[in-house]
Amino acid sequence: MIKSFSIGNRNIGPDCPCFIIAEAGVNHNGSLNLAKKLIDVAVKAGADAVKFQTFKTEKLILDNIEKAPYQKGTTYITESQTEMLKKLEIDEGFHVALIKYCADRNIIFLSTPYDEESLNLLMELGVPAIKIASTDTTNLLFFEHVAKKGKPVILSTGMCSLSEIEQAYKCLKENGCKELALLKCTSNYPTNLNELNLRAMITLKNCFDAVIGFSDHTEGICASPYAVAMGAKIVEKHFTLDKNMEGPDHKASLSPDELILLVEEIRKVEQMLGSREVFPTESEKETKKALQKCLVSKVDFRKGDIITRKNIAAKRTGGRGIPALEFYKVLGLELTRNTSANQPIYWSYFEE
Repeated sequence: MIKSFSIGNRNIGPDCPCFIIAEAGVNHNGSLNLAKKLIDVAVKAGADAVKFQTFKTEKLILDNIEKAPYQKGTTYITESQTEMLKKLEIDEGFHVALIKYCADRNIIFLSTPYDEESLNLLMELGVPAIKIASTDTTNLLFFEHVAKKGKPVILSTGMCSLSEIEQAYKCLKENGCKELALLKCTSNYPTNLNELNLRAMITLKNCFDAVIGFSDHTEGICASPYAVAMGAKIVEKHFTLDKNMEGPDHKASLSPDELILLVEEIRKVEQMLGSREVFPTESEKETKKALQKCLVSKVDFRKGDIITRKNIAAKRTGGRGIPALEFYKVLGLELTRNTSANQPIYWSYFEE
């Protein structure tokens, strides 16, 4: 049985509401003012957490590394990945301001560390969980440090095979990670629908003692509600103030209005999922009286007559009489009173 765990004041697990992470990422473009506006959008939408990215460029990447294909179409073509990332770094003071602003707005602050120094900074600042991006899912050296921090870990699994995820899981667990979530992820921005493979969440659930979620890189809001219907208990989705802004992730992100709609749709799905129990709802009880059938007489009955298949029927009676479900219990019984045709039959009609 997968156990629930807490991040801040939110419980996360099989019987908990979906934990919705509004992924601001680097869509602040290096501006604290823009970052605060992103937090405001996440709060207005009703997200549980807002997440940024923490890294030191020189510890993340070698100089002059080519950009990912999606980055080439959203940033300056002459700019290297190193140059692009350097503009998006945020320092300790920037983090402190964001954490305070999130506390003031009553939303959980999270950030993804991409190196050990950034991980240590986030721990010093009291971030309640560690979110690891798909770029580090195979980084076992990093996982040794992550696991020993004693925080819940949310791990994206893009670009990875099941065996690679197994190695990551084993490394985290062996180094002390007790609270773990795995997010199904496809690391293309945007992701084609035929590459989502939402059923893989079932495989992750069956293979690992971890909460299962979904990191959504599709266009629009379509995929995340379906993932929740399939059992995702964490959803992470990029959002922006304006899809036309300069930067690598804006075009594949949700607009503020779309983020609001995403949260609304996920909460609707949760309402629709309801309970695992099978029972008539409160609103169905009166409907049941009006629509479900009870046993009625087809002929005029006299005392001593025997009930057979030919002399009774099932009709809507407004809930009066013996439910048609009790048909077999009534067959062969002897009536102890007279009753006319087309009338409900009651158990009292068989009592002396």
